[in-house]
Amino acid sequence: MGFLYPKISKNLIGLTLDFGCGIGDFLRYRTNTVGVDINPLLVRDLVEQDIECSLINKNKIPFENDYFESILLDNVLEHLERPDAILSEITRVLKDNGRLVVGVPGQKGFLSDDDHKIFYDGPSLDNLFGKKGFKKINSFNTPFKLKLLEKYSKRYCLYVVYVKTT
Repeated sequence: MGFLYPKISKNLIGLTLDFGCGIGDFLRYRTNTVGVDINPLLVRDLVEQDIECSLINKNKIPFENDYFESILLDNVLEHLERPDAILSEITRVLKDNGRLVVGVPGQKGFLSDDDHKIFYDGPSLDNLFGKKGFKKINSFNTPFKLKLLEKYSKRYCLYVVYVKTT
């Protein structure tokens, strides 16, 4: 957690969805945040701990249109071979002018996991989300921006903050 969760939280507003919440670390950190995940065992475990979490079923997020003011997509996108259905769902449940924070690994982190499908950098993220009606408002790197870290550190990540414009 360290400095990362406060930095992410600073870019989120209001009720937030942690998409692909995994074991729920961010849900424990930030109030006014609910999670969704595709793993029924993780979802059940979080619910048993009284942490609000729901199952993603057939690429559907179980919430109404325009429900969230922010969505966090942290180290999830690179696992999706065909992200269009999920991105449409994210767009559906995010309010107009809502915030979307997307985190993706650098080169070394991407190559270190066999489950990673698509590598994203800043321009490819901006292109993908621009087509979905999002405008970039900020970006940051962890631990900080340095080409050598991107190439040689598994922990290096790019975070981009978008606002939904349509």
